[in-house]
Amino acid sequence: AAIYTIDQKTWSNEKDQAIKDAAKDASKMPFEVLNGNPGYINLLDALNAWQLVLELKEALNLPAAASFKHVSPAGAAVGVELDEVLADVYDVDAKSLTPLAAAYIRARHADPKSSFGDFVALSDKVD
Repeated sequence: AAIYTIDQKTWSNEKDQAIKDAAKDASKMPFEVLNGNPGYINLLDALNAWQLVLELKEALNLPAAASFKHVSPAGAAVGVELDEVLADVYDVDAKSLTPLAAAYIRARHADPKSSFGDFVALSDKVD
């Protein structure tokens, strides 16, 4: 799996041709590929997922996560606490989750079958 970091200051909407070019040379993109060789669809997933979490974070002022697969969102969520029922269904300890982790769990479980092998974007840094 590839890991990407995106510099939101240099990202722009002029992406169609840029993405096609970047699929050949990822050094032309406003992020660094840390592992792997992303293909065209991977780059589209990365940019679209990043745009979605960025807009959710700006609109709602909550941490956000998105799961993309084949240029379609498989799930998107913001960091609100999980109730006991969802925590049980997702098999997690809701009390130990940060808001960003809760957003990730919600996004991945929106459609777990579609999320398999997905690209995940998070609005905040993970340490």
